[in-house]
Amino acid sequence: MKRDYDMIVIGGGAAGLTASGISASFGAKTALIEAKKLGGDCTWYGCVPSKTLLKAAKIAHHFKTADRYGLESSEAKFDFSKVIGHIHKTQEEVYRGADDPAIYEKMGIDVLSGSAGFLDNHTIEFTSNDGETSRLSSRYFIIATGSSAVVPPIEGLPDVEYLTNETIFSVDRLPQKMIVVGAGPIGVEMSQAFRRFGAEVTVIDMADGILVRDDRELAGIIKERLSEEGVEFILNSSVKKFEENNSTIRVALENGSSEAITVEGDALLIAAGRKANTANLNLEAAGVDYDRRGIVVNDRCRTSAKNIYACGDVAGRFQFTHFAEHMAKVAISNALLHFPMSLDSKHITWCTYTEPEMAHVGASEEELKQKGVSYDVYRFPFTKIDRAITENEKIGWIKVYAKRLNGKIYGANILGSNAGEMIGEYALAMRNGVTLRQMADTIHPYPTYVLGNRRAADQWYVRKQSRAFVWLLQKIFRYKGQLPDTSDPERIV
Repeated sequence: MKRDYDMIVIGGGAAGLTASGISASFGAKTALIEAKKLGGDCTWYGCVPSKTLLKAAKIAHHFKTADRYGLESSEAKFDFSKVIGHIHKTQEEVYRGADDPAIYEKMGIDVLSGSAGFLDNHTIEFTSNDGETSRLSSRYFIIATGSSAVVPPIEGLPDVEYLTNETIFSVDRLPQKMIVVGAGPIGVEMSQAFRRFGAEVTVIDMADGILVRDDRELAGIIKERLSEEGVEFILNSSVKKFEENNSTIRVALENGSSEAITVEGDALLIAAGRKANTANLNLEAAGVDYDRRGIVVNDRCRTSAKNIYACGDVAGRFQFTHFAEHMAKVAISNALLHFPMSLDSKHITWCTYTEPEMAHVGASEEELKQKGVSYDVYRFPFTKIDRAITENEKIGWIKVYAKRLNGKIYGANILGSNAGEMIGEYALAMRNGVTLRQMADTIHPYPTYVLGNRRAADQWYVRKQSRAFVWLLQKIFRYKGQLPDTSDPERIV
């Protein structure tokens, strides 16, 4: 049977744009369906606006802390509505350069504005934004409909005016007192940004710490830094009720004690996680399995229907733009090239863009312990990175988990300025079998932050150093220096 298309991609975010672009480049007749504007969560509700806001907040903070650099500190003067306007201008710039439908239409892709629901595994009913319906068929499909903010079923929340990541970048007035529910990346980033603009900020979470997927020690340093800036954290506490009266929002909390806790503010941000966008796709008709996390896929991104693939947040795995793009490449390679490409789940990177930043790749220390893997921790502080010293950005650590015998890297965490830029070197090293010894032997430019990666790798050599070996060298070559003190196995050189 002749199909209308070789490939239909449902969803125009990071995963969908990548998938449709590669599909067209392989010569497949491709359609891309998106109900809103192309660009998805990253351009309109996530990475682009949040990082733009964080940069503006950083500049405002530098005015207040200019004495750190020998300058005179002052209060930054700003109109918050103009900050939001700058964010929207930046979004449009990204959209025009990377997401505009004309870019994809030039590739030969049919960009369709509307929504889709499956009738069977080869047919969808397409409803345009004008309300017209039609049937479209395709040999293959990729579902890339993304995710949206979780709104927890807590008493009173539907009656309260609250923000999510989809609405926070549209406010034109700086709140006086902001309440943030959720101490994950979104909640923590936004709490620092709004605090730096002058809002009082309280962060509430059920966990006993922030950024619970990250290294506990390093996350604790970020919490301490944000607390010093004035962010208040109420942890080990669950929200029981929301109320709003005369524009004042009240949050009733419970933390296991008999004492009632109430937090008040004039703005509320719900940052309690993400959920896959599977509603209205009629996945049952196509034989596509899904659960509470999202659409179930194998390591080749194929669903339970052999001609339908899913990638990005809707697939319920790592919810990062870069991983969505990786999944799209894997899905297209398997669908159109029939090339058995699998997901790389061992070298996932992520970064929280607070100041300082915190980045991660590979296995965590907890995972290594659970698997019984033998490893050493190689640490290096930002206080010993000359570039960090010159820029007075000395808060931070590099922590690498590696095998002592040969320096094989299992994972790394970096807390500090430019951590998101630095972590990529460890990801490249791990994926290609580069060891700490090889990193240590590689020339890095001075003075740079990334030189810290080499200095951390140098610690592998330090651990390998033997007092007895140096003593033997002294005897053979008649050297007269003192023997190194190797009594502290955690020493940093």
